[in-house]
Amino acid sequence: MIAAGGGYRRIENGNEALPAARWLNARGITAFVLSYRLPGEGWGAGPLAPLQDAQRALRLIRAGAGRFAVDADRIGVLGFSAGGHLLGLAATRSAFLSYERVDAIDQISARPDFAALIYPVITLKPPLDQTSTRRQMVGAHPDPAESAEWSVEDHVKANCPPVFLAQAKDDPVSDPQNTLIMQAACEQAGIPVDLIQLDDGGHGFGMGRPGTASVKWPEEFEAWLAKTVSG
Repeated sequence: MIAAGGGYRRIENGNEALPAARWLNARGITAFVLSYRLPGEGWGAGPLAPLQDAQRALRLIRAGAGRFAVDADRIGVLGFSAGGHLLGLAATRSAFLSYERVDAIDQISARPDFAALIYPVITLKPPLDQTSTRRQMVGAHPDPAESAEWSVEDHVKANCPPVFLAQAKDDPVSDPQNTLIMQAACEQAGIPVDLIQLDDGGHGFGMGRPGTASVKWPEEFEAWLAKTVSG
């Protein structure tokens, strides 16, 4: 399941999710694109709305595994930027009840079996809080406890799935410290984690920006999938 970024103000499916889906399809991997609700759209759930959508979608995919011809035990997530934040939360907070159960499908696990987070926003805490993700999720002047509640690294525990991280060293939007923070949290919790640091590519490079090192990450991801999921 793929979630594009856009700072929780929009969803960059055209630049991120759809190219990723086509790349996965070309390798025989079924892809679902998550069109999640945004916090600023006026939903009653507020900042919980995207996580509700991600958790429900994972349950629907797992419930329909036979119909979709997918393995219910090999359902992963791929998130870019703010979508990386969202699916990072989905991976680390899978047991969190973000919404009241509505049917039997909500008894199914929402835990992804692996998570790939590409130039993600991980933390909403200072000094790395100058992002649209932080503003949309917790506002301009959040309580420190609220910022921690929505920071992915604070929820990494031993039952989280393996994590793949990729980010360019010259990312001007999501400070590269984000992936280092996530790597450290995974290592501390004993979660298998691979971090690919790219020399250049900036932010929002999707499946790779021609002429930059960012074109390398899909190949690294494919190898990681083969090792982590297929193996």
